[in-house]
This record gives sequence, structure tokens and C-alpha cells, in this order.
Amino acid sequence: MTIGNIGKALANQAFESTKNTVMDAVRTPDPAKTAAKPADTAAHPAVPEVGAIIIGQIQAMQRPLKDDQELAVTFRAGNEMLRVTEIFVPNGQVLVFAGVDAEGHVTRVITPADAAQVICKVMPVAAGSAPVRVNVLTPKPQPKPAA
Repeated sequence: MTIGNIGKALANQAFESTKNTVMDAVRTPDPAKTAAKPADTAAHPAVPEVGAIIIGQIQAMQRPLKDDQELAVTFRAGNEMLRVTEIFVPNGQVLVFAGVDAEGHVTRVITPADAAQVICKVMPVAAGSAPVRVNVLTPKPQPKPAA
């Protein structure tokens, strides 16, 4: 494909996009579609997911730490207290906390994000040891199939 053909293709796409935008602005809305749309969704902006807010706060606390500090993230589930070393975020509604319990067993807690209560505390690193950093794992976005 030559540069001229690429330019024509891009110009046609821009023209079609502009034409559709103008036509959409001029057209009267379909009454059946506007009646089906809930009125309150347009009035309220999108609310960030609770899981994203929790992860953002943990990362914001951990980011500025010095080499002699660590962020102790703990999670209580019933009688279990978990020192979190890794958080997996399969989606914005579910969080998976992994770490070690009081007896040294590797433990995972799978919880709805809006029910999660974590305790984050900046602490000095014990002498002679390396700081523990909480690792946050998020799924990689899957490429969309070409149409």
C-alpha cells in the first residue's frame, strides 16, 4: 500500500467519523431506547471499583518507603491474622490476599473487595533483614480479536 493510499484511507475514516457524529447530533433519539435507559446512570459519573481503591492506597503507602522501612499489611479473617505478602486482583470486585499466618503456614484469603478490611502499618525493618514489599498482581488485558 502506498503512502497516498494510506492517506486516502485515513481521510475517509476521519470523514466517516465526523459525518456519523454530526448525524447523531441531528437525529432525534428513539423513544423506545431512551425509555429503557435508567435515568440515574446519566446523572452519576462512573464510580471507581472498591478493589482498585484499596490497591491504590496500599501502593501509595508503599511507594515512598525507604530501605529501612516496610509496609506491614495484615488481614483478619475470623480468628486468623494474615501477614500479606501478595495481593492478586482477578477483577475489581474480588481480592485474593496471600501470606503467612501466625503459625507460618502459607494462607490465601479470597474476599469480595467491598468486604475487605486490611491494616497497613509502616514499620522499621528488623536489623539484618531485607524489607518486605507487598507484591500486587493484576491480570494482563487480553487482546481483542480482530473483526
